[in-house]
Amino acid sequence: MNKMKLHASRAVSQRTLSAQRPFMLVRPRAQATSATNSEPQQLKQVKLKLTPFTPENIKPFGQIISSCEDGKLFDQDEAQLVLNQGTPRFYIMRLPLRGLTFRRITYHAHVTQCLGSLTPPHPWYVALAAPSGSVERFPQPQELRVFRIPFGAVLKLHLGTWHAGPLFPRPAHMDFLNLELADTNVTDHNTHDYARQQGLEFVVVVDEEGEQG
Repeated sequence: MNKMKLHASRAVSQRTLSAQRPFMLVRPRAQATSATNSEPQQLKQVKLKLTPFTPENIKPFGQIISSCEDGKLFDQDEAQLVLNQGTPRFYIMRLPLRGLTFRRITYHAHVTQCLGSLTPPHPWYVALAAPSGSVERFPQPQELRVFRIPFGAVLKLHLGTWHAGPLFPRPAHMDFLNLELADTNVTDHNTHDYARQQGLEFVVVVDEEGEQG
């Protein structure tokens, strides 16, 4: 009799544990679903080749700032800056190694941001697209252009120019001159996430010479 009660008790315990197991599995499933919704696990890579860094090629997106002789008068070839929509902020920005891939692209509507490397002799890379005026009209892959910015050059972006970068494959970090507004990264950071919305990741393709800088 005792053996029968013990067997029945064990059977009840096993059924109880079996009934509890689905509840233990709900949490991992919910986490996996959440991760899938926030960003696809499998991203399609789109390779982007370099466009030559020339004033004409940069013109739809911004201007190249390079050295000029002391005493030269200001003209239209120099940086046409818009800094009157807030307090200008000029600082040295240190970025960690980011590689040559990106999944997001951003624009600033209220400032002509300027960027230039302070870490010789390394170049850096940036993906650009012409201003569209809204996040809803984000750049299509075929509209992106990637440039290799040599050390010693500064890039000025037009108002609203889409940009992903600075990107660089080495060294461990790079320092950049950055001219923007005091609240650019708080109130004027308009971003499209390709990974989340299209399942895309972009890879900048450079030759061996470009990687070595």
